[in-house]
Amino acid sequence: MAMEDDLRSIEEQVRERLEKAQSMEAVEQLRVEMLGRKGQLTAIMHTMGKVPQEQRRAMGQMANTVRANVEAGIAARRDALQAELMAAKMHAEAVDVTLPGRQLTPGTQHLINQIREEMEDIFAGLGYTIEDGPYIEDVYHNFTALNAPENHPSRAASDTFYVVDNAPEGKGDLGLSSSDMLLRTQTSGVQVHVMEKQQPPIYMICPGTVFRPDTADANHLPQFTQVEGLVVDEGITFGDLKGTLDYFTREIFGKDRATRYRPHFFPFTEPSCEVDVSCGVCGGKGCRFCKGTGWLEILGCGMVDPNVFEYCGIDSEKYTGFAFGIGVERVAALRYNLPDLRMLMTGDMRFLNQF
Repeated sequence: MAMEDDLRSIEEQVRERLEKAQSMEAVEQLRVEMLGRKGQLTAIMHTMGKVPQEQRRAMGQMANTVRANVEAGIAARRDALQAELMAAKMHAEAVDVTLPGRQLTPGTQHLINQIREEMEDIFAGLGYTIEDGPYIEDVYHNFTALNAPENHPSRAASDTFYVVDNAPEGKGDLGLSSSDMLLRTQTSGVQVHVMEKQQPPIYMICPGTVFRPDTADANHLPQFTQVEGLVVDEGITFGDLKGTLDYFTREIFGKDRATRYRPHFFPFTEPSCEVDVSCGVCGGKGCRFCKGTGWLEILGCGMVDPNVFEYCGIDSEKYTGFAFGIGVERVAALRYNLPDLRMLMTGDMRFLNQF
């Protein structure tokens, strides 16, 4: 009768441990100990063949009954614990339905990104490709290949964020070599990279962030977004430049806006000019926003200097081209009559939600 005693002992042991079990892990451990491949009840079932023939049927029935009781007890305790856990979770996560609801504010694109994408769409519609390049650039691609002389003020440390200086003492007028690395001051370097890798025709824009050590004020930011464009092909004239930029300004500012071109100087273009657009506040009549002139400066441009083509391995006798550059923040300021560029960078939702 030893087997009978063992079976009753197991049943009683299971009952006591289930009453004390306070976690699903404890219940699972008990199940493995009793019903697992090496469990106590399993071991007894495996020895059933050694029971005398006349007792085997009764012992088998008893063993099956004990096994069924153990399985039922474990399942019941597991269900009870799950119900307790669910009740505790519902209590902890209870929602007071009498409280007012919380409305989630959907996110939107920043105004700068909106205008940048709009500018990209305008030029993409004209067949231009959109190119990208490194934020950390070398002096050669940022200055030298763009025809900026070694003593040009834009190369000075006061106008540029240099990150690595490998220049030997006395190298150049500013002590800088072409191996110096810097945070790009313009996206023009992307144009140089493209011209080095691709032969004309080239119709491209290169939007991106640029960096200059300017003190943030109403008209300047140390980090801003620039969109520069380049066209290189046979027979390109200043008339093509003017027609392209006239189309762009009317698309971005409105069909009623006029443009004017003023002579200027840039090292990488010749001839060069700055482009103004008629003031949207006064309609060109003159007001405080345009300082009484009726015009607002928006971008610089010009015909690509042949020296730039030579740096990039392009035949300047066969090809001509034009380039331009415009600040996205300035477009935003002129389009929406913003008095201070810093408004675009403060993250004030009262201002940004208007767009």
